Amino acid sequence: MIFFWALMIFTPKSNITQKMISYPYVPLILSFGYVFFLGQVPNIFQADFSSLDGILELFKNSTPESAAAGWIHYLAFDFWMGAWILQNAQKRKISHIVIIIPLTCTFMLGPFGVLLYAIFSKVSLKFKINE
Repeated sequence: MIFFWALMIFTPKSNITQKMISYPYVPLILSFGYVFFLGQVPNIFQADFSSLDGILELFKNSTPESAAAGWIHYLAFDFWMGAWILQNAQKRKISHIVIIIPLTCTFMLGPFGVLLYAIFSKVSLKFKINE
């Protein structure tokens, strides 16, 4: 995964990066691993995803397979959001230097990076920090 994130951060306009973000290839590949590990989790379809107590119960009864499925879930969606950030910034002609911190935070902290991008992009457009 670090390789794909490095492409987005260090070579955002290369052909391989542009192809990678134009279609969710990476999240789709991760989806196969997610489905595999999810299939290894006993009683997963009996889990209560509608409440915090249900989620806590799910984590309390966690297995290595359920942890792997959860981790892949985060990897796929964080990457999807990183690809969207890069596409959106390029479409809006926001300087790439402005989105390096939000991209890095999206890789490490998911939604926090998306929040930073929302803030940084508004500031960038207001102060005309464009490419």
